[in-house]
Amino acid sequence: MNKVILKSFGYTLLFLFLNCTLLAGQQKLVTNKDSLLRNSKDIVDILDGGFKRILNKDTLKNKGKVTFFSILPVVGYSLQSGLTGAIITNTSFYTDGGKSRFSNLLLNSYYSQYHQYWFTANSNIFLEKYKIHLVGDSRYYNFPTQTFGLGSTTTLDDGINIKYSYLRISQIIFWELSSNIFAGAGYNLDSHWDVNFDAIPGNALEDLKRLHQGSRSVSSGISLNLLYDSRRNSVNPQGGNYVNLQYRPNLELLGSNSDWQSLLIDLRHYTKFPASSGNILSFWNYYNFTLNGIPPYLDTPSIGWDSFSNTGRGYVPGRYTDRNLIYIETEYRYGITRDGLLGGVVFGNLENLFDKWSDKHRIIPGYGVGVRIKMNKHSGTNLGIDYGFGVGGSHGLFFNLGEIF
Repeated sequence: MNKVILKSFGYTLLFLFLNCTLLAGQQKLVTNKDSLLRNSKDIVDILDGGFKRILNKDTLKNKGKVTFFSILPVVGYSLQSGLTGAIITNTSFYTDGGKSRFSNLLLNSYYSQYHQYWFTANSNIFLEKYKIHLVGDSRYYNFPTQTFGLGSTTTLDDGINIKYSYLRISQIIFWELSSNIFAGAGYNLDSHWDVNFDAIPGNALEDLKRLHQGSRSVSSGISLNLLYDSRRNSVNPQGGNYVNLQYRPNLELLGSNSDWQSLLIDLRHYTKFPASSGNILSFWNYYNFTLNGIPPYLDTPSIGWDSFSNTGRGYVPGRYTDRNLIYIETEYRYGITRDGLLGGVVFGNLENLFDKWSDKHRIIPGYGVGVRIKMNKHSGTNLGIDYGFGVGGSHGLFFNLGEIF
């Protein structure tokens, strides 16, 4: 992610935990970790029994690879989606037998009783042997939602209904320049079609009509990227830093509605606090700026539409949107049980969306708490269940397989 967002008054029933730990690696690799894992527990340890013994027996059959697979079916209800089912999967693996950092693949699918459905696929793969890092973000959405117009001063009363189909394809290949430093290039496509919306007079309708024409919009362009990543495990970072800079020119030559350019800056830092503990204090700065041109309305920077749909806990995706986005979040992750099975988080975020730097800026806060359930102690994969609050009565329940950032 990836995340399931259930709107106000939503509740969720987790009807099945199934965590399949497929360890295909050398016995020496597993044995070396025993001292760290012996006193830890995850859902597989709780299930235990013959199922776990079968999985561990398969550990020795395939040499040279280690794969950790988690799957979580969930069902919930919200006023926005009705009864909603989801299958969330997380696959973490080494590409060199455990000598490098974890690669990660997230595949998620959702379907609601109102026939809304969406699919997401995110990949983060390190090929250390070839000094290559592959990053992918693909998704397809078909469901109605609401939009509220541009800027940070909109209210829930400004919302109008909008429905569209949406396809995103983003594939970037990075080459390692030196330790943890990568330069990359890629292709990015954001395509919306069958766009329909309510013609209710107001600021939201005026903003939408000003930036959107017809029943479709396309943003298509290359990207130039610079990446620094010293994290060993992106699913559950225990330390390190992450810096991602992306310049994206969208070009009519490649099918865009218009020529426009954007700059994405993604900064993250993780540190143990206290230093002698396993608790993590994490910081996230996320900036998305429109440099030149006019992006289509549905492609303007927006809360909840980052690669993993994780910005803006406390708000529905798209609650705030405009040409420029500034987002800051801090989260403290701590253990609840000594065996690592249960943990907790507290978080707070600040966001601002605006057109021009000279505009009056309104800082929008969000905050909340959550629990973490260890789905796989080998990969560090947690199930995150968070409840977030925002201004204007906004609040919601958030699920994620892996940490938010």
